[in-house]
Amino acid sequence: MKLYKRILKSNGFIGFMAGVASSYIRFVYYTSRWQHINRDIPEKYWDQDEPFICAFWHNRVLMNVYGWNRKKPFNMLISKHSDGKLIAQTIENFHIKTIAGSKNKGGVEALRGLLKALKSGECVGITPDGPRGPRFTVSEGVIMLAKMSGCPIIPGAFGIKRRKVLKSWDKFILALPFSKGVFVWGKPVFVSRDANESDFKKAKQKLTKNLCDVSNKADQLCGHNPLD
Repeated sequence: MKLYKRILKSNGFIGFMAGVASSYIRFVYYTSRWQHINRDIPEKYWDQDEPFICAFWHNRVLMNVYGWNRKKPFNMLISKHSDGKLIAQTIENFHIKTIAGSKNKGGVEALRGLLKALKSGECVGITPDGPRGPRFTVSEGVIMLAKMSGCPIIPGAFGIKRRKVLKSWDKFILALPFSKGVFVWGKPVFVSRDANESDFKKAKQKLTKNLCDVSNKADQLCGHNPLD
């Protein structure tokens, strides 16, 4: 392996970049004005210490750490791909725990970790179209997790007026400072413990719609057209 590749994959470099990333997220948040929409939906569960599955599209990862109730434990599913370690260390700087795995790598192990967290009363977060897409397509993993745990899936999204949409597979939203932003929550999706294949399909369709609804509303409130 060439020297520069070893440096890029080293723990020291990843830790440094995670520090830069988390500092940037804080800078954007504290230089902008934020509004919370439908926060009463998750607050009902927070107030009763009831766990739920938080879902948001992969392109809206950046600022969602500030949409959460920081007093409540949160576990985020992070992929085992090369960029996962950087993302994990970045969000850990916000006292968010991580569980490693994806539908392609470590899926069974990740499912066990997510179920354990939910059973202990802690919430978990998932990007159902990650880590590599297709964009805005819900995978069956989050539906299976809801079925096995009995916990609802609550969709969320952030939007911001000043932004740059990257030319990545997910159309990643890079929030810019000195702006106006919103955090939007949507209606929960419930999956029965005895759900069959038809129920799975309906749950996926409903979650897809609810995720698109909150994302489009967040963009609309910030003066943007929906992303496709």
